[in-house]
Amino acid sequence: METEQSRILVVDDIEENLKVLSGTLVEEGFYPLQAKNGERAIQIAKKAKPDLILLDIKMPDMDGYETISILKSDPDTADIPVIFISALNQIEDKVKGFRAGAVDYVSKPFQKEEVIARVGTHLNLRAARRAVEEERQKSERLLLSILPAAVAEELKKTGKCEPELFPEVTFLFSDLVNFTGKAETLDPATLIAELNDIFTGFDAIMAKRGCERIKTIGDAYLAAAGIPDRLEDHAGRMVGAARDMIAFLEERNARGGQEWEIRIGVHSGPAVAGIVGTNKYIYDVFGDSVNTASRMESNSLPMRINLSGVTAALVADRVPLERREGVEVKGKGSMDMFFVKSS
Repeated sequence: METEQSRILVVDDIEENLKVLSGTLVEEGFYPLQAKNGERAIQIAKKAKPDLILLDIKMPDMDGYETISILKSDPDTADIPVIFISALNQIEDKVKGFRAGAVDYVSKPFQKEEVIARVGTHLNLRAARRAVEEERQKSERLLLSILPAAVAEELKKTGKCEPELFPEVTFLFSDLVNFTGKAETLDPATLIAELNDIFTGFDAIMAKRGCERIKTIGDAYLAAAGIPDRLEDHAGRMVGAARDMIAFLEERNARGGQEWEIRIGVHSGPAVAGIVGTNKYIYDVFGDSVNTASRMESNSLPMRINLSGVTAALVADRVPLERREGVEVKGKGSMDMFFVKSS
């Protein structure tokens, strides 16, 4: 128990009680705060956020029951544990105190040793609850780092996430040009740092555009618009994200250091999405639309965005396009494609 940093608010309208309790707390290494009435106690608690409150019940104007009621109704002070210290020692008084939200009840005249023991116990309990809450928050952050927010929420509520068909989605594949060659010349730490910086920038772009990064595979980056949140303008959002990715790399290259180029391919269509695995969750996407987006990338050029005919039709009224007729695609034959023109 870290008593030196534990602030205890003592609330009592009798000066002698304040003096005795505060002196006892100081002797044990606590930092006492004092209030002679409920109103002042509420002000101090809201501002100083003590670790625990020792609260008398019989006080003029505002008694302890009224004081704790206000404290528990305020989000800023609701989680501060309160121990009642009172001359009211009937069982109904204690029951009323616990129902009001107190964590403990000490009858007057009190023994110093008992007060300190109870204070220490409840400070330890509060520290344990905080530690559990911190771990819960860490787990939630970790879950959100590997799963889309909506999927993570469903998983927390139900323990599972059912596969779902999404009829209208736009996928983006990107690939770093000559990554294998550069990987042979860069030391591992530098290579990972470069990928981390680039993908972090891409992630920020996707978040800004309302799109979702699905996964990375080596230097390849897969993202979707319309999964898991359905979007009417999925194609427009993703093409906008693709243009932002190009601009991001151009600006990054201009700053000096290692220069990178990417190829980008975009296609729109239906897909199935869901969680794969039980010990290591992966939210993944499946379907021919994903494969076609990959084909668009492999048939693109450095620092160009290559759209399928389907995606091009969805954004043609807003995005300048350059038609590419009859490009042979492995497993699909000849396909019309469109480069996004530089703005």
